[in-house]
Amino acid sequence: MPYRNMSLEEFAKHVSMDAREVRRLADRGKLPGTKVGGQWRFNRARVTEWLQERMPSLDQEQLLAIEQTMSGSSPEVVEEARMVVTDLIGLEGIDTALPARTKPSVLRELVGLAERTGLLYDAEGLLNAVTEREAMCSTALPNGIAIPHPRQPMPYVSAEPFICVARLPRGIGFGAAHHALTRLFFLICCHNDRYHLHVLARLMRILDEETIDLLFDVETREELLEVLIAKEQRVVGQTK
Repeated sequence: MPYRNMSLEEFAKHVSMDAREVRRLADRGKLPGTKVGGQWRFNRARVTEWLQERMPSLDQEQLLAIEQTMSGSSPEVVEEARMVVTDLIGLEGIDTALPARTKPSVLRELVGLAERTGLLYDAEGLLNAVTEREAMCSTALPNGIAIPHPRQPMPYVSAEPFICVARLPRGIGFGAAHHALTRLFFLICCHNDRYHLHVLARLMRILDEETIDLLFDVETREELLEVLIAKEQRVVGQTK
């Protein structure tokens, strides 16, 4: 049962936090938990959503801790040799001039881009899922980036996990804070929540200001992928 409730101790291990700190934050209403019979219980699906929402505000050390936890690695033996993000991106899943001018059209075009990879089984199902997720809370970040994804992993929607990357000719309103415009999109589709969170944490480590500027400036999809690969290689090298 992938979405059963977790105890406080299980939640602490899942999110790489000290159990005492988890209890303090839960008692203050800062965590997505419910007290039942005097014991804290955390719904796994809600915890995944909470981590997704919190991820952009975490520092590099915290993101690495999430990677270690979600990959099942110890701090001493991190699965860093693996290119967690760029291994999921193929050239056919990149578009540097996506023909979209509104939020709904961006989501439709992103799913159409995913179809062109040949990996997608259920385009309508994925479109409905990412549309529902955006209706809950925008995945736009304040740096011109958005990371659309289903609310929960969809193991039957595609042959394997993938990421599609698309850039618009000009930014649009996608729900970012302070009405900031969004221009670069990463559509993530994973088959389980741990892998999704691992990928998301690594992507957050890759997307620093310098890398984002390069992604806005390159002209071809080959160059865009090269920028991402080079940055992920540096991230891997920093934590070996």
